[in-house]
Amino acid sequence: MKLCIFSGTFNPIHNAHLKMAEYVIENFGFDKILFIPAYKPPHKNYEPYLSIHRYNMVKLATANNPHFEISDIEFKREGKSYTYDTVTELYKLYNITDKINLIIGTDAFKQIETWHESEKLKKIVDFIVFIRENEKVDLNYLKNKGYNFKFAPMQFIDISSTDIRERIKTGKPIKGLVNNEVEEYIKENGLYRN
Repeated sequence: MKLCIFSGTFNPIHNAHLKMAEYVIENFGFDKILFIPAYKPPHKNYEPYLSIHRYNMVKLATANNPHFEISDIEFKREGKSYTYDTVTELYKLYNITDKINLIIGTDAFKQIETWHESEKLKKIVDFIVFIRENEKVDLNYLKNKGYNFKFAPMQFIDISSTDIRERIKTGKPIKGLVNNEVEEYIKENGLYRN
């Protein structure tokens, strides 16, 4: 199986995340995109009560696409969600026919050398890098250090989880930024209001 993983905080998952995953399926020939919500993201502030909500929203958002699957691998492990540990485990769980690929944005990819076990990680995954609009990016220095990656030249969609949380806090609509099920879940559970 050709597997691509999309891990992140997904706080909340939004339509740009879904479009990125669809783009990868359509253009890179993977059998599956495995969404992995981080239980305890190492690079971000962590709000424990939101972890299960973030997981549930990813589950709702990905339910209608047969190429999408959600994994609770990082929830079972609890602790900090290190990509290297997760990928190592995935090779044991799935019948992988090619290197696992990882969807990543340029901002995170530029920090890749600070990641836990980065030197080992680059040997077991390839990266699919999404660029922000009009961003001039030279990542050859990473290629020269052995990080294998391809760019995904998808048209940039300007949606961010930070903006969505801010809109909810200030009472602005989020229709069209997240899918209907996620919007309903946020309302029902009173998320991000303060």
